[in-house]
Amino acid sequence: MDMNLTETRYTISEVEARTGLTQHTLRWYERIGLMPHVDRSHSGQRRFTDKDLGWLSFVGKLRATGMSVADMVRYAELVREGDHTVDERRELLERTRREVRARLAELTDALGVLDFKIDMYAMNTISTTSTQTTGTQTTGTRTTSADTVAGKARL
Repeated sequence: MDMNLTETRYTISEVEARTGLTQHTLRWYERIGLMPHVDRSHSGQRRFTDKDLGWLSFVGKLRATGMSVADMVRYAELVREGDHTVDERRELLERTRREVRARLAELTDALGVLDFKIDMYAMNTISTTSTQTTGTQTTGTRTTSADTVAGKARL
């Protein structure tokens, strides 16, 4: 028995409801090769499978990493080309992982600054109108002690 006959099929409206992706986006993904080989009904209506939904979920993760559309399309092409492209796919994903880790480090640093400032405001030790200074000069202005940590001005 052909498994494709018993596999659940979803219309583009159902996929939109399940994924949050608009029908326009789904059609665009298909057009650019990011969502290739979507099955069609006898009337030409797109019919998505659970495998397609899994792929869309993965593409959503790639989008969340900040991977470019061109790289996502390239990855999809490599998948379609077969197992001999595994090394290139891995390299593409490893590069993306390095970029994500670098952004995470930047965000972690920024979060630390935010946490520090929030804590200072919560302890009410900082005043935006304070005239008391520590003597630390930053671009022609003086900062309050709550705005200076380890010799670095915090805004």
